[in-house]
Amino acid sequence: MRLTILGGGGFRVPLVYGALAGGEVDELTLHDSDPVRLGVIRAVLERLPGGGPRVRTAEDLDDALRGADFVFSAIRVGGTAGRVADERVPLAEGVLGQETVGAGGVLYGLRTVPVAVEIAERVRAVAPGAWVINFTNPAGTVTEAMAGVLGERVIGICDSPVGLVRRAARAAGAAPGSVSYAYVGLNHLGWLRELRAADGTDLLEALLADRTALESFEEGRLFGADWLRALGSLPNEYLHYYYFRREALAAVRAAGATRGEFLREQQEAFFTAAAREPARAYELWEATRREREETYMAESREASGGWERDEEDLAGGGYDQVALALMRAIAGDARGTRLILNVPNGTTVPQLPPDAIIETVCEVDARGAHPLPCAPLGEAELGLMLQLKAVERATIDAALFKDRTAALRALALHPLVDSPAVAARILERAAKG
Repeated sequence: MRLTILGGGGFRVPLVYGALAGGEVDELTLHDSDPVRLGVIRAVLERLPGGGPRVRTAEDLDDALRGADFVFSAIRVGGTAGRVADERVPLAEGVLGQETVGAGGVLYGLRTVPVAVEIAERVRAVAPGAWVINFTNPAGTVTEAMAGVLGERVIGICDSPVGLVRRAARAAGAAPGSVSYAYVGLNHLGWLRELRAADGTDLLEALLADRTALESFEEGRLFGADWLRALGSLPNEYLHYYYFRREALAAVRAAGATRGEFLREQQEAFFTAAAREPARAYELWEATRREREETYMAESREASGGWERDEEDLAGGGYDQVALALMRAIAGDARGTRLILNVPNGTTVPQLPPDAIIETVCEVDARGAHPLPCAPLGEAELGLMLQLKAVERATIDAALFKDRTAALRALALHPLVDSPAVAARILERAAKG
């Protein structure tokens, strides 16, 4: 089986490669627009403990895609410099700047969607039998844009939901692999609404009733027991930006450097050092990875009282495990495999169009991912989903048709942008670079 990674010079590629050891993939093709980064990541892979499949690099996109059974799309259009601009431009107007949430997410989507659609068109042309697994953020927006070309052969993934399930299960005293669960929403806007033990015991109800257990894991500390009990569910960590928008914005402003600025400095230091000393590439990568995980969502943790991440959450796995479980379930026709994925809605949430991409529990087999039915959403959750879906779709229209009115609508309709006038100024600032 042949796997291609677009964005093959990305920092997290070694996590995927390490998980491929001893598996079904015979050849891994890496494609990236930056040959220096690509060379460094290849040096890391060559020194990764445990080895993995044969690796080749491809400069040409069509060459990278041709013959692939699966394509992992993990690109960052504009690099970390683009991310910094996406964060700083909204902050200059007094609203949240974040990679996938708020105005920053819209700006990132405007820049990324045209490139993602072009990739989808090349996949359809030269690798029509391939499945595309989309890692690229903002994942819901990008997956929906690519689905306009590839249909159900593109599936979006995120590691936040599986991390939430894993942490909640541990806090409830259950092994993560033994529980069943119900989760629904959009990417970075979803809720864990049910968690049950193998014997059917309602673990979520018991967890919400136990303050000590509830506040023993990341989401419990982030949102607080009182708010989680009021919701009656466990929200995705990114909903902290919505529920605690004042505190989140204040923490980002107080941090000095944005997350993008931190990562730009960190990544530049790593790639420069590893290019200079390729023999130390893996050692340098592992130290950098650890620091990256330790500082993840640091501003939100500071806004909720200041606390450190648990050791179990610093391993760095997540995206790689979800992607490989999905790939193996499709390739092996492993019926019964259940994963939280970004897929067309169908009839799961009746208030949304069938082709709208949602994030929910799916069963996976050789025909792809199939969303499971879910209980009706509450008005508050449904309202947020409908508004954010309007933002995502306006972003896609603006990006594909160069429609400034649609871009203004996408920004102004976002719950974290408090004025159409602010939205217009953000567009003007972004256009000036």
